[in-house]
Amino acid sequence: MHCLRTNCLRTNRNRIMAQTPETPEPTAPVDAGTPPGGAASAPGGIGGWFATQIANLGEFAMDRVVAIGDVALFALKTVSWIFARRQRREVLLPAFYQIGVMSLPVVALTGLFIGMVLAVQSYAQFKAIGLETRLGSVINLSLVRELGPVLAATMLAGRVGSAMAAELGTMRVTEQIDALECMGANPIYYLVVPRFLGCLILIPALTIMADFMGVLGGYLYSHLLLGIDYHHYWENSRAYVDVFDFLMGIFKSFFFGAAIALVSCHHGFHCGHGAEGVGRSATNAFVHSFVLILLLDLFLGIWLNNVHDFFRPEGPRRLL
Repeated sequence: MHCLRTNCLRTNRNRIMAQTPETPEPTAPVDAGTPPGGAASAPGGIGGWFATQIANLGEFAMDRVVAIGDVALFALKTVSWIFARRQRREVLLPAFYQIGVMSLPVVALTGLFIGMVLAVQSYAQFKAIGLETRLGSVINLSLVRELGPVLAATMLAGRVGSAMAAELGTMRVTEQIDALECMGANPIYYLVVPRFLGCLILIPALTIMADFMGVLGGYLYSHLLLGIDYHHYWENSRAYVDVFDFLMGIFKSFFFGAAIALVSCHHGFHCGHGAEGVGRSATNAFVHSFVLILLLDLFLGIWLNNVHDFFRPEGPRRLL
């Protein structure tokens, strides 16, 4: 009896459901001007695609302009704090030690091997024309004008610049910089200015070390392994390398050190979130510093050559 009643109820329910009309699902209104197949994917054909690319290019250019302006403002704040308040010795000395003293071994080793490499690569060409005794002039002139400052700056950017960006980036992620601001301390004065002064003041010393070790490495390889007479080696070096060439490399190193410090500290201050942001900040600091070093080297080299020609109108020195 119970099974019969259950079957009757089930039959009546199925009959009611079959007689009830289904309600159609609402659909979005179709625009008369919308082409079939999805107009959002191709709003204007090739013209719309071209407009999108132009917009992306303009956005990229605006982002670069904003980034350059941000770095410029960051540099102005750093320079203003140098003259606004005197730095404490207990803050400057650790920064100078990490930037200058700890970078001496890698800079000296790099300069030594670069001098040897120049001797190896230049000897065959000079021997072919019978001018192997003038090898010292080429090696030493290349070192003091270009390779010494650029290599010292590159080593500083790789060792110190990345470390500064990672350290400041970690402080940004862990909100230590925000804590300094809450306590009323200026983070640029306490964190950026000591590192900036360290790079600016000590990179000339690192450049001199790179020049010295490069000249020494080129001489040792040329005299001991290639058999070039030391008297002609040094006499030709003295004849074609003067004080202006040495000062030219030292002068360029100041700009390299300032660029490394500003770019690295700026990337650290504007670090992204998490460990990935810190790693990206350190990588970008080195890459951007290296590119900026090459750009500065190009423009400073052109300007200094014009200055040299102005004070010495007889023209550049000739090796042949």
